[in-house]
Amino acid sequence: MERLEIERIEKEKWQQLEAKDLERRTIELEELYLLEGCFLEAEKLKRDSRLLSQWKHYILCDGSPDPSVSQEINTFISLWKEEANETFEEVTAKSKLVLHLIEKLQLILLETPPYDLQAKNVTQYQGSILELQELLHLKFNTAIETLLREASTLADLDSGNVEKVIRDENVTLYLWANLKKNPRYRSVRFSGTKIGFDIPRTLATSGIALRLLHTHYDHVTPLRPVPTLLPEHTSAITHFVGSEVKNTEAAISKESPEEYKQRKNESNSVHEEEIEVEEQVDKERQMSSVQEKREATKHELEMRLLNETVSAAQLLLIGNAPEKPYVFEDKEVDICQFTTLGGVYHLDILELPPQCKPIKGWMIMEIFKDGLQKYTYPPGMKDDFETESAFPPIEVMLEVHKNVIFFEDPMVARWDAKGKHWKTDGISHVSYKSEERLITFSLEIFGPITLIQDTHINMPYQSWELRPLDVNKVLLTVTTAFTEIQIQIKEDLCMLDSLKLSNKSYSSILEGKWMTPISFIIALKEAGLNIFPTEHSHFYVVTNNKVPVVEVKAYRQMALLSSAFAFGWSRWNTQCDSKKVIFKVRECLTAEEEPTENSNWILLMFSGERAQWLKIDEYSEVFSEALKEGTEFHSTLYHMVKDFASKEAMEKIQSSSCRFTDSVCQLLLSVRLLSYS
Repeated sequence: MERLEIERIEKEKWQQLEAKDLERRTIELEELYLLEGCFLEAEKLKRDSRLLSQWKHYILCDGSPDPSVSQEINTFISLWKEEANETFEEVTAKSKLVLHLIEKLQLILLETPPYDLQAKNVTQYQGSILELQELLHLKFNTAIETLLREASTLADLDSGNVEKVIRDENVTLYLWANLKKNPRYRSVRFSGTKIGFDIPRTLATSGIALRLLHTHYDHVTPLRPVPTLLPEHTSAITHFVGSEVKNTEAAISKESPEEYKQRKNESNSVHEEEIEVEEQVDKERQMSSVQEKREATKHELEMRLLNETVSAAQLLLIGNAPEKPYVFEDKEVDICQFTTLGGVYHLDILELPPQCKPIKGWMIMEIFKDGLQKYTYPPGMKDDFETESAFPPIEVMLEVHKNVIFFEDPMVARWDAKGKHWKTDGISHVSYKSEERLITFSLEIFGPITLIQDTHINMPYQSWELRPLDVNKVLLTVTTAFTEIQIQIKEDLCMLDSLKLSNKSYSSILEGKWMTPISFIIALKEAGLNIFPTEHSHFYVVTNNKVPVVEVKAYRQMALLSSAFAFGWSRWNTQCDSKKVIFKVRECLTAEEEPTENSNWILLMFSGERAQWLKIDEYSEVFSEALKEGTEFHSTLYHMVKDFASKEAMEKIQSSSCRFTDSVCQLLLSVRLLSYS
């Protein structure tokens, strides 16, 4: 009986708390809506910034095209196609502008919200990117052909062959031309590097050239689709808000004449002259009032439309695809599971073109219409055994790009031009020396080569923490099985603060460089520090997937509170169901307040509709959703922390910059701490 009485009392308390929460729910949600107006303000500022960027480019008049304007970029491409007889150095210099244009187009596609991107613009921008990539590679091939025609003038005095290395910040060319055809010269090493080849006797006695063009970028892998909002979703929101505007304006218009008529009847006792003056004044006031009401209503509903579309776009960022986009063949690289790193090595055996000959002060050069000709190796033969013994694979030695991190031995893949994908067949005896950053392998099929790493090697995360440092400045720490990454966010910029590999500090080229969130995410991915799940990541990582709506609401409200509160990983987040998230929270007003194991962390559980302070802590033996004594339910995280927050903390939250809050939210949505920890 005593137990039943306790249960009855507990049930009554719970019902009372629920009733109280329901009673103030509308007020709390209205307050949250006003606070979350910072996301709309940030979006408007970003729109203005994009327009300002276009205007700045227009008034700069530096001769470079605006890649978003089809006429300008098409003119640029056409004019460059017509330019002939360019040296490799000239093409390399021009490539800087081309790569900048490609980067600008990629950033436009990634930074422009899905609701502002039209399908025709996506097609146009991606088409321009592909044209620029193809033309740049064609120009490099033409310049290399010119080099090879002059090979006899570039020959090394000792070997009699050409061994040339041309370095640049974006590309490096390694070129070897076999002019002497000496059968004993079968080991090629480029001076000052560890890069080289071991070739069979057949090639050592042939008039060939080995070309290794290392582009520090990847223009081979197909472009990924750009996420867009479904047209029916956008049109539904627009139609609903549009009808609201019309209905409200009609109500205002209907109300105004009646008010004016009533005022007119009341003033019949006044002299006619005074009536005329008052009528005119009242009419002007009434028209002004009606106009103000219309404008205010229109603005409010427009903000409502923007709020709906921004929320839908954020939800799109963390959506999980129902299935994989492709059916991958045998030996084909799954591009959803693996990422290319360190650029692409374009490795080809070329037929040595006819050399230029000096005749009576003139240089005579024979030129073929088809340009560079690839040397067929091994030649097609019926007997596979005979082919393998007479034409063995070539041994290749490559240096891994210094700015790329491989947490495990890299895999080598080759480009299948016919299937338009990366494959791992035709490559054997792969050996990697991590200290020397040297990879060696045997290659049977030539063409573009790349190194790949598991995209999700740093997922799931082992722990995380978001901690304020200063006004509009926070530090996000993500700990994985291999590394600890610390990221600073200040206003609308991000920076890699520090990096640890195997508990040891590691110096990265990205440290100390402030970038916009999108540029920062791209840079980390290209460096091999990928902590950004995609819509297909849940197929490859054992995750604690949360309902997307709950996740988005949690990240938005965490971002709002991040200037005064620290958030941290909780082991209980995996114990609750997918409709709830659990994390640690504590007030943190100064950067010196570094958390410790004994810090005053509390555990909050949030379902998107309700926040509550849990009775358990990180060291409890059993999970329980029991409410901490003396606390109540709230509809938002903001009102939950308000119960125990200091006045100074709440003031810091109110004074946070909208750009800062939006940037924190954007990074949280990209890292997805609550589902991938």
